[in-house]
Amino acid sequence: MKKISLELGSGGKLMRDFITQEILQTFRNSYLEELADAALLPANIALTTDSYVVDPLFFPGGDIGTLCVNGTVNDLIVSGAKPQFLALSLILEEGLEWTLLKKILKSIKKAADEAEVLITTGDTKVVRQGQGDKIYITTAGVGEIIAQPSWEKIKPGDKIIVTGTLGEHSLAIMLARGEFGLEAEIQSDCAPLNYLLPCWQEGALWMRDITRGGLASVLHELAERLPYPVIVNEAAIPLSPPVQGACEFLGIDPLYLACEGRAVVVAEKNKAEKLLHRIKQHSLGQTAALIGEVATSPGRPGELLLHTLSGGWRLLEPLTSELLPRIC
Repeated sequence: MKKISLELGSGGKLMRDFITQEILQTFRNSYLEELADAALLPANIALTTDSYVVDPLFFPGGDIGTLCVNGTVNDLIVSGAKPQFLALSLILEEGLEWTLLKKILKSIKKAADEAEVLITTGDTKVVRQGQGDKIYITTAGVGEIIAQPSWEKIKPGDKIIVTGTLGEHSLAIMLARGEFGLEAEIQSDCAPLNYLLPCWQEGALWMRDITRGGLASVLHELAERLPYPVIVNEAAIPLSPPVQGACEFLGIDPLYLACEGRAVVVAEKNKAEKLLHRIKQHSLGQTAALIGEVATSPGRPGELLLHTLSGGWRLLEPLTSELLPRIC
């Protein structure tokens, strides 16, 4: 009997196959077919939803409260919408300490204020002790559409920008769990991406926040839709020294590590440098970099190629295993 595995929630190939073969086939409609981070609906409304099961609940740089707000807000922003309202659903385990719950609620309030959104409705359920893990949170987000992003607008020569260093969120969770006995000064990058909203009017064609599956999985999703190859320069990818060191020690590829406050932006060729400059002016975008482009060669249509530090070429595939379960 076929059963669910952790890899289904990895953000990689198994999850993409599940979405296209099960979810899309069952519920097919024009909004869902876009497979975007948010649906762009009539009346200028964007709608997204997400669930949060992160373990541990508190980690360097954030907690499940900041994560649930920022993750939902960011899905709207990269879909071309200005976030406005959130719905909040709590699934609580019997025996959860009230002080812990109140701390999380205060964190949600603070994050919502910083992201300039209102918590407008919600729900609460309680399960028996042992049938949950303290708290799970589901959100829905509504925003006003300000742009119509589309991969169909992308052409050869358009540039790929990442808005900051990669991998901090995944490694912050790993260190908080104490699974490998490592110590490092790594904080989650969890943050709202509101500062990217003006980019939609200044040359941005497409965006995705870099969450489960990491940069490689996000760019592979883009590449497989394009009639061109996508080229990434390994030397240009920003990594902090602690992340680079931890990845080398553990044998982890940072291109597959999740972030919670970083995005990929595809920019028009002649506007990319100006857009990069704008992003770098913000405190959250100081380490942003132009890392590649949409090309005609080398490679075949739909391929994602990494120009490696050694001067060779590596074909990047979507994630096929679960590196770190329950990171968001």
